Amino acid sequence: MDSLAALDPKYRAILCDIWGVVHDGGQILPGVQERLLKWKGEGRHIVLLTNAPRPASSVQSYLDRLGLPREAYDAITTSGEAGIAALTDPQRPVGFMGSEADRHDLASHGVTIISSDYAELACTGLNDRYDDAEDYRAILEGLARAGVVMHCLNPDRVVIHLGRREACAGALADIYETMGGHVEWYGKPHRPVYDHARRMAGNPPLDAMLAIGDGLPTDILGAAKYGIDAVYVSHGIHAGEPVPDDFALRHGLGDWKPILTVAGLA
Repeated sequence: MDSLAALDPKYRAILCDIWGVVHDGGQILPGVQERLLKWKGEGRHIVLLTNAPRPASSVQSYLDRLGLPREAYDAITTSGEAGIAALTDPQRPVGFMGSEADRHDLASHGVTIISSDYAELACTGLNDRYDDAEDYRAILEGLARAGVVMHCLNPDRVVIHLGRREACAGALADIYETMGGHVEWYGKPHRPVYDHARRMAGNPPLDAMLAIGDGLPTDILGAAKYGIDAVYVSHGIHAGEPVPDDFALRHGLGDWKPILTVAGLA
């Protein structure tokens, strides 16, 4: 039986993760387009909720290139948008750590980036030279000694990019905190991004909302803390691992657990 096809009609707003659920960094995953269009046809409101460290417009352009029709969803919201809002109000210069593409995205959306003498840093992930978070320890130690505040625009620790595990900004932020550095986090599992997504879905009651994601410490924990149900996609970053038996206990969630575990949206 296709458990997702029999999804309870009470779920009128679906907050769906993107990377690992909708695509793998290079292609739309099997069955995703059909599933989202089916839910849309049932009158459900689909908000794509992602920890991408860039504006929603950039994410939408990428989905366009991968071939996902805009008719398959209603809106997109990103951790990057929340970070950009914080970094531009009030406007002040900040340092940057991440790819050149992300630097361009932030600058084109009003973030003032400087190369030295900054008190705050926008972190979108690894740069174009080093692909292991451990390679950044010396840089991070210097920033921590200087008391630089890191703004982590992507709380994800890892993604699967075309079958290969890649570290994200969250991995750098974790290291930074162990050094005593101060981190401001944006996106899942933190409440503000869910509030924003809920508004985009028309402010439905919590019991009418459903989150779908493959990240236990982001998608699933965020849904649980927000008080909504979730579907866990096990064949994303956790490579088929089930939700740990002590997940709810470890996070003080009572008897909460995902309503379903599925391999993917197909």
